[in-house]
Amino acid sequence: MKSKSENIPVYSLRNFSSSEQDSQQFQVEVFDANRHFSVKYPHRHDFFEVLYLSKGSGFHVIDGNKYEIKPPCVFFMSPGQAHKIEFSSDIEGFIFIFTEEFYLINQSNQNRLIEFPFFFTLRQDNPPLTLITKEDVLFLESLFKKGIAEIQQGEKYSIDLLRSLLDLILTSSSTLYKTDENRLSKGKGHIVVKRFFQLVEENYQLNLTVAEYADKMALTPNHLTQTVNQLTGKTSSQIIKAKQILEIKRLLVHTNLSVTEIATQLNFPDQSYFAKFFKREVSIPPLQYRTKSLK
Repeated sequence: MKSKSENIPVYSLRNFSSSEQDSQQFQVEVFDANRHFSVKYPHRHDFFEVLYLSKGSGFHVIDGNKYEIKPPCVFFMSPGQAHKIEFSSDIEGFIFIFTEEFYLINQSNQNRLIEFPFFFTLRQDNPPLTLITKEDVLFLESLFKKGIAEIQQGEKYSIDLLRSLLDLILTSSSTLYKTDENRLSKGKGHIVVKRFFQLVEENYQLNLTVAEYADKMALTPNHLTQTVNQLTGKTSSQIIKAKQILEIKRLLVHTNLSVTEIATQLNFPDQSYFAKFFKREVSIPPLQYRTKSLK
C-alpha cells in the first residue's frame, strides 16, 4: 500500500548515472536489461533524455500515451514528462541523458534545445523516431559508441567532444523526425509557443494565470494567447488547464494523496473550488475518477 503522502517521484541525473564524472550534467551508456537503478514507475526527470533501442520489444508510456517499442527507434523526453517503460529481457540500445546547462553552455542560441521538434512538443503526443535505413542506424550507433568510448578514458575525456556528439545525435535525429512540427518550426511564433509549453511544464504546480506566464516571457497576455492559438488552435488558458487536468489525473491514479492534498499541492485556493474545476473539465468528481480508473 502506498503511503498517503507518496507522490510521483522526480529524479535527477545522479539517480541514473553509473559513474561519478560530471554525473549531475550528463551520462551516455549502454541501455539493456541489466541496467538497474532504484527508481519507481511512473516517474519524472528534471533532465533531457535520448533513448535509442536497437533490439527488443515492449511498451513505453509517456504522458499517458502508450508506444510500442519497435527497434530501431529513438525516444525523446523533456524535463517534467512522466513515463514508465516495460521491456523484454533482450532489450538493447544506448541512452544519453543530459541537463539543459550541459548542452547550452557553449551555444550562442539559447533556444537551441526547444527548437528540436521532439522536445516540449506542441503535439498532444511524443512518438519515437523510427529509423528506416541501415546508414542512419550505423551512423547514430557510432555516435553513441564514440561517446561511451570517450567517457571510458576517465579523467582524459573531452567534454567538448561529448557535447558535439550529443549535438550530432539531436541534429541528425531532427532531420529524420517527420511530424507536422518540423513544418511548424519554421513558422512565426513557434519558439514563443514552445517556450510557453516549457514554462507550463516547469510551473504548473504554482497554478499561474495567463498574465503571469506572459509576464515571465515579457509579452502581453493577448500577444501570447494569439500566438498560441495560431499554432495550436487552442488558447493559452486551454493549454494551462489541460496540463492541470493531466497532473490531477496522474496524482489521483498513481498516488494515494487525498483530494485536499492534491488541491494544496497544485495551489488551488480550496478543495471545493478544485473539485468543481475538475468536474467541469472531466464531467465526473475527482474521487469517482480515481475509483473508475483503478478498476
